[in-house]
Amino acid sequence: MAKKVLIAGESWMSYTTHVKGFDSFYTTLYEEGVKYIRAAIEKAGYEVDFLPNHLAASDFPYTMEELKKYDCVILSDIGANTLLLPAETFTKSIKMPNRCQLIKDYVLEGGSLIMVGGYLTFSGVDAKGRWGVTPVQDVLPVKVLDIDDRMEHPEGIAPVLVKEHDVIKDVPKNWPEFLGYNKTVLLEGAEEVMTIGGDPFIAVGNYGKGKSAVFTSDCAPHWGPHEFIEWEGYDLLWKNMVDYLVK
Repeated sequence: MAKKVLIAGESWMSYTTHVKGFDSFYTTLYEEGVKYIRAAIEKAGYEVDFLPNHLAASDFPYTMEELKKYDCVILSDIGANTLLLPAETFTKSIKMPNRCQLIKDYVLEGGSLIMVGGYLTFSGVDAKGRWGVTPVQDVLPVKVLDIDDRMEHPEGIAPVLVKEHDVIKDVPKNWPEFLGYNKTVLLEGAEEVMTIGGDPFIAVGNYGKGKSAVFTSDCAPHWGPHEFIEWEGYDLLWKNMVDYLVK
């Protein structure tokens, strides 16, 4: 039976006002950025379930039994509030399980976690990601800042190899440049595999019986430009990372 991966996040909705002289009208748009990383992980032989942001709020697992159906959980461009504020709690004041605590316990009991960068992971835009003040921080190899952590590089910035590691085994050395990343600080006991701008880019750590990894830029546009998602090493990178964590 194929091992299972859960990806949460990587979707957004846009509401646009069009003004044309005296008149105006509105349009809405729903988009997903998951297709690139999902295809890479499925190509590696894993079964992938995807919870876009608007469904993760209600459908992300509430129990260890549900979460342990997955060998790896990937959080990508999803804020902690989405898991901390289910509708039952926010609108009806009903107590619900803390799913950030659940993720921590899942890793400690042998699960695998990957956090991928974006405007709402780590600290994120205006520090709205808020992952650093949740129990998830305790099972990440990097410290999440308590300020807006975006490092925007419209000119492009290249990651730098620190050490050889299974997560980048046989991945080509000709890494493309990225357009930004989330600034974090490596924690004691974690392994830094690559840096970007002098900050962690890929890092891994062991926590209890499980493991976690971070990739502090984006797995899709805009920080991950087309040169990255079309790069010959893209699929192998994500295969290696999931393989290493669930091994």
